[in-house]
Formats: sequence, C-alpha cells, structure tokens
Amino acid sequence: MRTDHFIRFERVDSVEEAERGLLARLHGELLRIDAVRPDVVRLQMSRGGSFDPKPTYAVCVDPLGATPDGPVAWRAERANSEGEDAWRLVTDELVVTLWLDPFRIDVHRTDGSVVLESVPDSEGRYWTYATLNDAWTTRRRIGRDDAVYGLGEKGGHHNRRGRDFTMWNTDVLNEHATAEFRAGLDASDPRSDMSSTEFDPYYVTIPFFYQRDAETGSAVGSFVDNGYRGEYEFSHDDEYRVTFHGGQWTEYLFAGPSMAGILERYTWLTGRASLPPIWALGYQQCRWHAYTQADVERIAKRYRDDEFPCDGIWLDIDYMDGYRVFTWDSARFPDPAGMLKGLANQGFRTISIVDPGVKHDPGYTVYDDGIEQDVFCRTEGGDTYIGQVWPGNTAFPDFATPEARSWWGALNAKHVESGLAGIWNDMNEPATGEIAPQAMLFDKGRAKHERYHNQYALLMAMGTIEGLRAARPEARTFILSRAGFAGIQRYAANWMGDNQARWDHLWVSMPMACGFGLSGQPFVGADIGGFQGDTNPELFLRWMQMGTLTPFCRNHSEIDNIDQYPWSFGPEVHDLAREAVRLRYRLMPYIYSAFVRASETGEPVQRPLVLDHQHDQAVVDIDDEYLFGRDLLVAPVTEQGQTSRTVYLPEGDWYDWHTGELHPGGQRITVETPLERIPLFARAGAAIPMWTEAPASTDGYRPETVELHVFDPVVDGRWESVLVEDDGLTVPTDKAVDGTAAHEVERLTTTVVVTRADGQVSVEHETSGPGYAGHARTRFDVVRHAA
Repeated sequence: MRTDHFIRFERVDSVEEAERGLLARLHGELLRIDAVRPDVVRLQMSRGGSFDPKPTYAVCVDPLGATPDGPVAWRAERANSEGEDAWRLVTDELVVTLWLDPFRIDVHRTDGSVVLESVPDSEGRYWTYATLNDAWTTRRRIGRDDAVYGLGEKGGHHNRRGRDFTMWNTDVLNEHATAEFRAGLDASDPRSDMSSTEFDPYYVTIPFFYQRDAETGSAVGSFVDNGYRGEYEFSHDDEYRVTFHGGQWTEYLFAGPSMAGILERYTWLTGRASLPPIWALGYQQCRWHAYTQADVERIAKRYRDDEFPCDGIWLDIDYMDGYRVFTWDSARFPDPAGMLKGLANQGFRTISIVDPGVKHDPGYTVYDDGIEQDVFCRTEGGDTYIGQVWPGNTAFPDFATPEARSWWGALNAKHVESGLAGIWNDMNEPATGEIAPQAMLFDKGRAKHERYHNQYALLMAMGTIEGLRAARPEARTFILSRAGFAGIQRYAANWMGDNQARWDHLWVSMPMACGFGLSGQPFVGADIGGFQGDTNPELFLRWMQMGTLTPFCRNHSEIDNIDQYPWSFGPEVHDLAREAVRLRYRLMPYIYSAFVRASETGEPVQRPLVLDHQHDQAVVDIDDEYLFGRDLLVAPVTEQGQTSRTVYLPEGDWYDWHTGELHPGGQRITVETPLERIPLFARAGAAIPMWTEAPASTDGYRPETVELHVFDPVVDGRWESVLVEDDGLTVPTDKAVDGTAAHEVERLTTTVVVTRADGQVSVEHETSGPGYAGHARTRFDVVRHAA
C-alpha cells in the first residue's frame, strides 16, 4: 500500500461536548468520540461533513442507548498544561485523549495501560487518520511480540501477527474473482496461492481483532464497522495499519483486558447466535452429486441399517431444474414432498441449497416475478445486472432493499412448505463467474457495489430468516452460509467453503474455526474429508474423529470425487468412524449446553486455548489443538501415519478421556494416537453430561437418564458445570421485545457443583426452571473418574 500521497488530518479546529462524549471539527470534517460502555468507546469521522447513521448491518443495538451496565458515567475535560493541548473523555475504565495539534488519538485504561497509541512517521507526522480519494487509513503502535487474533475466516496460523490480510468476500476457487489479488502480490507470497493454507482473502469478512500484549497478557479489541474492501497490515515491526477503500471511519475499541470480556461486548454490539435446533448439531450427510430420489432414500436407509447416527440429508445444486432456484427436477425427484416426509419419518431432516443467482430466463416464474417486483440489482444505466453462475446468465436480488429481502423470504417460506428443514446459502460472496461484480449496483442503483459486497451474504440471510420465521414462527430456523460479515451469527451458521482433501487442510480448519469463534461466530465447521479432490481412508477417518468434536459436523465432497460415505473405505474405517459419531451423540447434552452459553454470552463452542488461558505464554501460538466447550481439550491427528503426538495441557489437571490417566497442566506430554482414537482430555473438576447411548438421530429422543461424568479434582476448590435441557426445536420465549424478562423460558437448567475440601470430593446439583413439553428425564447417574 502506498502511503506517501495520503492527505493527513493534522490539526483539530474546535471541540465541544456531545451526547455521550466529544465532537470535534477538523479539515472540514466532524469527529465523534462516544462512550458506549465503560470499557468501550466509538470513534467516528464524517465523510463530506455528515455521518452515515448505519454504515453496515452489523451492529444490532443502539450503541448510545441502554446497556447491560446501566447508564454510562463519563466526563469531558480540557487538558491545557505545559506540553499538553488536548481534550479527554473519561469513563470508569477508559481515558481517551484527543490531541489537538498535531491531531492524534490515544486511548488508555484508567490504570495507564495502553489500549491504542498513535504512531508518528520518521518525520514526526501522525497518521491517526489520513485519506486518499475514498480510502482512509490509520496507524497504531504494536509490540514486536504482541499477538493478534480474530478477523473471522482467515487461513494460516491463528496468531495473525507478521502477516497482512484483505477484507473482501471472495469465491476462492474462482480464478476470475481472485486474479486481482494474486496480481498484486509477489509470486512467493503464500496468500497468492490457493494451495497454500495462508491464501487470502476467503469467503467471510469480519473486521474485528484482538491485540494481546506480550508482556502483560492483557488484550484490547477493535471492530471497524465498515463493509468496504479493507486491509489489515500486521507485518510491520512496531506498528499496524488499517485501511478501508471507502465509507466512513467508525471504529469500536474494547479495553479488555480479558479476551472473553471483549468478545462478550462485541457480541452484545453485533448480536449472538440464535439457539439452533438440536438436529443441526447431529451428524450431517452431504455430497454434490446428481442424485435421484431413489438414491437419496437408499443412502438414508444405509445409515439406519448400519446403525450409524445421522440427523441430516443435504441436497446440492443438482436437485433443481436447470439450476433454477426454488424448483425441483421432476425427472429426478418425482415426489419431493413424499420423499421428505418419508425421510422425516426415519428421523432425517433434509436441507437444500439455495444460491442467490436467479436464472435469466423469461418464462421462469421466479425471474419474471423479480422483474415485475423490481427487486434485482441494476447497472449504472438502469438495466438488470447479469452475472454468470450455475444457471448461466443470472440476475441477483438487491438485498440492500427491504422489498427484495421480503420477496426472497417469501420464496424461501414457500420452498420449505414441501418439508425441507433448513436452507443452505452458497455462492453468496456474491460469486458472479467471469463477469466482474463491480457493475452490480444496490439500493435501486443508488449505491455502488463496494458498499454492499461484503454484506451481501448477511443481507441474504436476513431475508431468508424473515421468510422462515414467518412460515414457522414457533420453530428454530437453520441456515448455513458460505459467506458472511460481522453479525452473520445472528442468522446463520458458516462452513469453511471449498476445502481440499489434504492433511494441511485438516489442520488449518482448527485455526480457521477458532478465528470464527473469536469473531462472534460459534456455529462453524469444515467439510469432513475435504470437499475437493479424493480423500483416502486414513485422512477420512482422522477428519471424522476431529469433525465430530467441532460445532458443525458435516461430511461433504465434490462431484466426480471418489465416494466418501462412511462405508466407502471398508469395515474398519466404517466402524471407527461410527464410534466417533456415537461419541458426539452421547456428548450431545454437553454440546447443546455449550451452544446455549454461546447464544447467551457469545462464548464460542470451539476455541483456542488462549481464550481461556490468556496469561499462559505457552498457548499464544498453539493452533493444532483446541477446547471444545469449556472442559474438553481436543488434539487431532494432522499427519499421515502419525502414531503419537505432543499435546500441551494448560493450567489445571487433565484426565485422558480414553485411559483415565491424570496429567498435571502446564506441561507438554506425548500421547499415543492409535487408529481408533485421537487425544481427548477432560478438565479435572468438570461434570460432563452425556446420554447413556447414541441414538440413531436426535429426533424424538427423550432419555429417562442422563449420565454426569465427574472428573475428580486433585486440589481443593470449587467447579461449576451447567446442563441445559429443553425440547431443542421451538423458539425460546424468555425475552420480551424490550429485553425485559417476560416469563421463565421453557427449559430446565441444572448447575452441578464439584467441591474438593480437605481431600474430600463432593458433588451437588440443583435444577431450576418450569420444564418443557416432552421432558422425560427422571434421574442422573453420576459416573466418577478419579486418579
């Protein structure tokens, strides 16, 4: 990025108090500094002298409205002593200093520790904010050994320090979509090569990151509420740079110092994942293949005959009539409703793919109605924008308008009337084939493409969920999306797109999933076995063993690959894969409870060790193991022929799930990895709820007994674990529209307390809540695990 021609904002002309902070004038623009919460501040710079009241659809609360902390106490003060010419905005936890000449902004906690410090160049000139045409950039200080996490879906190691990233949703396998980025990079740059795990950019853009101080372990966070193309440069020695190529500067700074606290505030701002239907947490079978109705029914029967648990059957693009969305190929599927009903009777939910591209085909009802309703994107000349995707020439709904979102939602509502349980959104970056997307204009042609490109999938999900909720107001929705933006977690899960059947792609799915989790999206997973290319028995099995211990668990592969059903690699692989899936189903009460926490607090289900052990320097760069929920540590096999591996155990004590052996934390150990298992550890003091058996599916499964696997602590202390039970299908109704409690949600919450005192371990539990229709559990069986 060239920086020599940027126009610097050098001096503040005036400052006054505003509703929740400071309002300054400089270089013909306005600067707002607002106290959002005691530990959160918003920085905004106008464009053309006015503020954009809604730069994106990411933020879902009024930032200056009511907060969970109550009223925000703040004060503004002028500092004009010798050597100082500044205004300060002070809260109980933050001090924001606005320096007047030269203009710059520094943010500190009230104890003096740094949240943000501006960086001067070699001539002492500050770049707190600088512009070039419609682009703007900021520069801030960073320690050489500080770590950087977040940014959503990014490849490579989960510590982003030392690398640069582009924020632009991209169909990574489309050479036309990626040519611009590859052309601007050196051939040796791993970001330019899709075969590299550091290829960038990917499908999802989330401009939110954490900076962890190497000396103190404390963290700060930054979210830029801007949907335009951006760059984050973390490759410089002692500074980082943030550039966006349009839109205003609207940034939220989070003081931390806890990463978990930053994530809680960020997900308060951008929303938390809706509680998913429990069937979406089961094992999912998918393949891109030109199936017939008989093929689908045969696959379902094979799963049941093999006693292999499975909840979902997915249909890729070939179920449609000529790739026309919201249609069925009547030759292949003569009776879709009958098929879906038959699958449902066997405990399967069926999910179909729906792309945003509508075939340009006069006479096709959806296209004709879209033209009549004027809901498609336009060109500058006012014509309907036409791209090229699966159907050939394709029109795209203008999801920036509420009319288009409502129209799309109604189409989805009608589509699921046949018996579909969920919707799978693909190609929504948006992918436009060989035709560049920039001519696609939004908001009836009033907004250029760059404003909404990164938000397109978010807006599509908003429209989809509007229709699903209207059709089934009492049922939890399920949408899976390939692309997304900050806030996508409110509406959809994400998968990691078109990965490859390679060992390094198995590995990279861990830091990618953790990056999602740290960025507010807890419901995420990679295609098990790899989507592109032929997998092999060992890789498939190891991926199954890991994938069953991730939030979203789906086996998916590309057309013309070898088969990668569980039974495709012989009886040994089949049986071991089945055992892995059965463990997931037995752990369903634990997994489901982790999703309840995610929906209430933003806490991720799959997360890097650094989130829970932030002050342990040894975990800063670990990304070949992760925590699944709060109390299980997973260390997958990532290399062919691997018979043992090193595992780092963080603070605490840990039980080997398979052998029962107890290991003190804070050390690395070597663990055997025979073909039948991958390393898995339970935290001492935890109470892991489990079903006593693995059902064929979650459908209608209401066990009378739940096991509580208690892992005895070996030091004195107190540990809490929580089990949440409800029907897993209907929408919780515990909140009124204004956020106040309406009534108790229909569920049971059991808090299990494990205490060790003077060498004696006790287990107590207390269950609260009104219960729910269909509740059948009458007892807990406590299973003790002791050293």
